[in-house]
Amino acid sequence: MTDHQKDNVLVVLQLSGGNDALNTIVPYTNPLYMDNRPVVWIDPEQVLPINDSIGFNPAMTPLQELWDEGNMAIIQGIGYPNPNRSHFRSMDIWHTCEPDKVGDEGWLGRAIRDLDPKQENVLTGVNFGRGLPRALAAPGVPVASVGDLETYGVLTGIEGADQRSEALELFSKMYAPLIGRSQIKAYISQTGSDALSGADILSTAPQKYASTVSYGSDTVAQYMRNIAQVHLAELGTRVLYTTAPYNSFDTHASELGTHNRLWRDVSNAVSHFYQDLKEHDASDNVVILMFTEFGRRVHDNGSGTDHGSGGIAFVIGDAVQGGLYGEYPSLEANQLLEGDLHYNNDFRGTYATLLERWLGLDAKPIVGGSFEQLDFISSP
Repeated sequence: MTDHQKDNVLVVLQLSGGNDALNTIVPYTNPLYMDNRPVVWIDPEQVLPINDSIGFNPAMTPLQELWDEGNMAIIQGIGYPNPNRSHFRSMDIWHTCEPDKVGDEGWLGRAIRDLDPKQENVLTGVNFGRGLPRALAAPGVPVASVGDLETYGVLTGIEGADQRSEALELFSKMYAPLIGRSQIKAYISQTGSDALSGADILSTAPQKYASTVSYGSDTVAQYMRNIAQVHLAELGTRVLYTTAPYNSFDTHASELGTHNRLWRDVSNAVSHFYQDLKEHDASDNVVILMFTEFGRRVHDNGSGTDHGSGGIAFVIGDAVQGGLYGEYPSLEANQLLEGDLHYNNDFRGTYATLLERWLGLDAKPIVGGSFEQLDFISSP
């Protein structure tokens, strides 16, 4: 057993593309739902009821089971003031907690710096996926970013230096126009070698791992399995991050089939991950946050839905006080924001709750102020 084993750990699953809140937690008894969704609607008979007004998408049965066990918080109406319907800008706001200007540090990058101020562990933060999410990027903060743990890919392990160069170039192209090329160069030079030094350590995680849980073959499932492997390897990692395939939740067309498949994959992946940790007696110090950059418009567009606001997030874990937090946004026409659900729950309050009550950090400098915290985790 290492000293780090029972440090609290945050796992983040980003649902990239803008998940449709209305077809995720469905207001199945509200006639305005059917009025606004003449095509892209979930049959009320198929909804998995939470209460007499809302219920889970029928593809979310594995998550309903976690809800029934009291381990899931549903954060309703989550968003931020003056919502932006651009994928890039809205996700940037969620990543940096800067709704009014372009931020130069990710919220989790700041958190990792506070968790490990002396940079004693280059694996305090680990991302699974191509490139590095802005949430994890902060100058001087090492974060390992891995494409596939078994062959350890993108930034950390290398079939060839070309892969690493490509990932760094991608990061530079995305963010240099916004925060300046000099800062990007400084970030890469400060963190690149640190991230690489974690590769050999990370590569040991699969060798230590055995489980009876069979994950799916989809990307989210494989990354959640990789996250389990790293957590169970007891490497002192405190923040583990992954993203659903790029813009996969951007359901402008053919939404019903796509959205149901996505939630079936995500629900199974998260459920299997949770089962895996339970099997290894390693779930008590892990909390999972699932979020998306915005919701979709209330009225469908014929076969899908366009970018909106007023989304939904989930927090899951043994330490989570299951329940509904925040109000479900009104569907009344005079309560909509240009055809969108209003947010009534600032995402920075959810972040602050996780930072202070779970990771034991001072949230104010990380999220940029004081925001109302929620009670889905008890105060330490």
